[in-house]
Amino acid sequence: MTDTVVIIPTYNEIENIEAIIRAVFSQSEAIHVLIVDDNSPDLTGLKVKELQKEFPERLFLEVRKEKSGLGTAYIHGFKWCLKKHYQYIFEMDADFSHDPKDLVRLHAACHVGGADLAIGSRYITGVNVVNWPMSRVLMSYFASRYVRIITGMKIHDTTAGYVCYKRKVLETINLDKVKFIGYAFQIEMKFKTYLKKFNIIEVPVVFTDRTQGVSKLSSGIISEAIFGVIAMRLKSLFKK
Repeated sequence: MTDTVVIIPTYNEIENIEAIIRAVFSQSEAIHVLIVDDNSPDLTGLKVKELQKEFPERLFLEVRKEKSGLGTAYIHGFKWCLKKHYQYIFEMDADFSHDPKDLVRLHAACHVGGADLAIGSRYITGVNVVNWPMSRVLMSYFASRYVRIITGMKIHDTTAGYVCYKRKVLETINLDKVKFIGYAFQIEMKFKTYLKKFNIIEVPVVFTDRTQGVSKLSSGIISEAIFGVIAMRLKSLFKK
């Protein structure tokens, strides 16, 4: 897995950042981590710089000027990783909602199982979510159902944020044309991958809500997803 990197975007994740970095590194000595920090006021970036002394060849940090959205953080990370010639590029949250132990399974789905995009899926084998209120579980589950109906994708967890891309997928997608920056970013990236006819495999995972820090989900982000999906689908139809 020396060709593997995990992108973790951060904004005020000081409670989680050291623990998540150590947990990722414990899965394999060959995994690298890129932190994309949006100049966190709680000095998350400074903590990462301290940890770089311990992991100088494995831990990398890109600091942006301000909070600019999840999607743009990942696009920044994707471009960095492509320049560094990584072959397997992960998206992962900093708050332990994504279990680091599943990194190996997602990597195997791409490296051995033939996936071009492996999705850590909460809904492929039912509803595997821990510590969420029922209202949020239902919102997330039916959001994914809604996206499946509108887009035609045969993906159970269309909003999942725990994924592994093969390099060729990100090379094929025009990253400068990715429109959405919030919740809908994950949907748009999957849809672009689907339209390019790449092989997408869902790997069942258990999602556990954060116990430290504050959720970044907002009503504006959800609205972007609901209305953005329709616009995205219509645009794809007119392109045919």
